[in-house]
Amino acid sequence: MINPIVKTIELGDGRTITLETGKLAKQADGSVMLRMGNTMLLATVCAAKDAVPGTDFMPLQVEYKEKYAAYGRFPGGFTKREGRASDYEILTCRLVDRALRPLFPDNYHAEVYVNIILFSADGEDMPDALAGLAASAALAVSDIPFGGPISEVRVARIDGKFVINPTFSQLEKADMDIMVAATYENIMMVEGEMKEVSEKDLLDAMKVAHEAIKVHCKAQIELTEMVGKTAKREYCHEENDEELRKAVHEACYAKAYAIAEAGNKDKHARQDAFDAIRDEFKAQFTEEELEEKGALIDRYYHDVEKEAMRRCILDEGKRLDGRKTTEIRPIWCEIDYLPGPHGSAIFTRGETQSLTSVTLGTKLDEKTIDDVLNQSKERFLLHYNFPPFSTGEAKAQRGVGRREIGHGNLACRALKNMIPEDYPYVVRVVSDILESNGSSSMATVCAGTLALMDAGVKIKKPVSGIAMGLIKNAGEDKYAVLSDILGDEDHLGDMDFKVTGTEDGITATQMDIKVDGLSFDILEKALNQAKEGRMHILGKITDCIAEPRAELKDHAPRIETMTIPKEFIGAIIGPGGKIIQGMQEETGATITIEEIDGAGRIEVSGTNKASIEKAMNLIKGIVAIPEVGEVYKGKVRSIMPYGAFIEFLPGKDGLLHISEIDWKRLETVEEAGIKEGDEIDVKLMDIDPKTGKFKLSRKALLPRPPKVDKEK
Repeated sequence: MINPIVKTIELGDGRTITLETGKLAKQADGSVMLRMGNTMLLATVCAAKDAVPGTDFMPLQVEYKEKYAAYGRFPGGFTKREGRASDYEILTCRLVDRALRPLFPDNYHAEVYVNIILFSADGEDMPDALAGLAASAALAVSDIPFGGPISEVRVARIDGKFVINPTFSQLEKADMDIMVAATYENIMMVEGEMKEVSEKDLLDAMKVAHEAIKVHCKAQIELTEMVGKTAKREYCHEENDEELRKAVHEACYAKAYAIAEAGNKDKHARQDAFDAIRDEFKAQFTEEELEEKGALIDRYYHDVEKEAMRRCILDEGKRLDGRKTTEIRPIWCEIDYLPGPHGSAIFTRGETQSLTSVTLGTKLDEKTIDDVLNQSKERFLLHYNFPPFSTGEAKAQRGVGRREIGHGNLACRALKNMIPEDYPYVVRVVSDILESNGSSSMATVCAGTLALMDAGVKIKKPVSGIAMGLIKNAGEDKYAVLSDILGDEDHLGDMDFKVTGTEDGITATQMDIKVDGLSFDILEKALNQAKEGRMHILGKITDCIAEPRAELKDHAPRIETMTIPKEFIGAIIGPGGKIIQGMQEETGATITIEEIDGAGRIEVSGTNKASIEKAMNLIKGIVAIPEVGEVYKGKVRSIMPYGAFIEFLPGKDGLLHISEIDWKRLETVEEAGIKEGDEIDVKLMDIDPKTGKFKLSRKALLPRPPKVDKEK
């Protein structure tokens, strides 16, 4: 029996987290089983001994996987085994990756693989909020160089109070849901959605999260000491030539600074100018020398370019394209560009452009979610596509990547709470990025707002978004917060902070911080500056279209809804679906029905108003309660020697006895000229209390002939 090393974290609300190592997956460089209640996550980490030659980045791969057995379920599909990662699993991977990646040493380039597996779940505690802690703990008990530990927590605001790592049921009542990752000293990552909260509320939530994270980090430090992994492995993944580094800086810095200072708005011309400086320096070397030193020159020149851009901003307040730190690039918008979709828009900000479409659908178009812990339907979908041509790259597009899922999720969270809760349509927004130099996810939010209003979707308020950046050198008090950052400012800067919202508050945010020592004062300045930028962009949106169209486009589907008593659901569906299918065939409309809150909710949809009205009337007929004395237009279903059976309400037949057809005596029904398929008016005379059979009369609606005097 193996005795594992266990560290317990007291959360202060009666719950605990245990970190166990030394029992499972011992051949990995580090492994930890995290347990909270009956939720258990195994995190393992393995790193290659050496870096692949020529690697100059951090090759980190994070995988998060949920086992269906964790919740006592079988996977769907024919194979009955776990398949490719779901969107939820990919989004959880990204949350962990973005927190870990900046904390590996800059000169560490060995491949690192982090795997997190959900092995047990209770359906209450949310495992995605524990994945970052599990991954960091696995690194903490390994000898892999890492600048952590870190942890991640979810913060929700419920009834005005902040709750750390709420349960699934608690989260349903929250008006703020954010994930925060941090070291003991600094916030590293924030992502989440809100229902129009203030900048102050968001900062307060981050502070509450950081206090909880400090407890997690302290426990990991103690676990590292218990395991004895305080010393990390030695490595040498970079061979440097300090004389060459100095030569590159002396020969290129002033020229690179001049390019940065020139403020050329053309991205490609600016990059060509930067590249020419590097190529000029390389020209002094032979081909043989460049084979040896070319990669080093590229790396050192990248550092020169980065320093020049940053110093130009900090010293002169001048950005690569000549803008001031608070200046937004020119914006133009257009709606109703595409005739086929139900709504469309173009949003262009500088060199970033989104062409977005909106499609309206019925309940049959809902997306079915069948994750391990989430079985639900989604009525608002947002898909984001980022083809290579948007940045001028000559390469094939290979399907949807993790980046596209992540950016689409952020835009979806920004907009989804603006759709009315009782909106009958399923809504799909598709953003295709046609140009990109700056935040395309924020362009998606803006284009999505425009396209939704163009489609006539009654959104509560328009939403805009902006990406903020930061330049701050270590050891300096001077810093610059940048509004509407360029791609290079994201790559060479210290922060990527995206904020979306209405005029009344923030709806979503995503922040990645790449430096230590970022204070809450700087974050507050960034949020306030972001609000100014959001309001400017929102003004451009509302100048294009101020409110949703009053009517849907002519080719958009129409939907009518109605609620019926629960007991009528079966009557509308009919045996084997016969009644509902028959109504759809007869009218051409699409009819869906479901039980919600003890009642039946019916949706009738179609592009033809007449077909919808006909279907609605048929349904109303089924749910109508027959009333004695009422007159109905019925259809002759069959003729018998003693009378005719009339369907006077959908699914309800009554007997029109031969004696009730006319005032005169008839030998046969045919004498009255009645045949199958005829529509005639009948009056409901009686309902048999024992059998429920209906007695109908036609003669009661006919004028009674005068009496004949027999004596005459």
